Amino acid sequence: MAKPDLDNPDRIRQFVEAFYDKLLVDERLAPIFLDVANVDIREHFPRIQAYWEKLLLGENNYKRHTMNIHRQLHDKRELRSADFDQWLAYFLETVDEHFAGEKAERAKRVASQIATNMHKALERDSGKPL
Repeated sequence: MAKPDLDNPDRIRQFVEAFYDKLLVDERLAPIFLDVANVDIREHFPRIQAYWEKLLLGENNYKRHTMNIHRQLHDKRELRSADFDQWLAYFLETVDEHFAGEKAERAKRVASQIATNMHKALERDSGKPL
């Protein structure tokens, strides 16, 4: 049976839930989300879903400044290159496990760009290699 694409809000929600199932049990990443960022998953999931709906479907429900949020997090606990690498590995793995198609491929490209750009920006801000 063919895997579905990330082409509607329900599938994006399914992706976000499957992705965070991996993140929130990872020894490196879970503390960043749960302890440092003190994320309330019930509030976080709809925000992340809205973010990916904006990127993949052109929806306009996400109004937050993602980079500033991560700068604040980085100020609390330095986000390292390995953190971004692990985040991206889980992202790609989750997409490949559950989805296929044009939007799924776009999600993987965009996530790779996000991880690279965010890492470079935080490194530039701190003035030292992360």
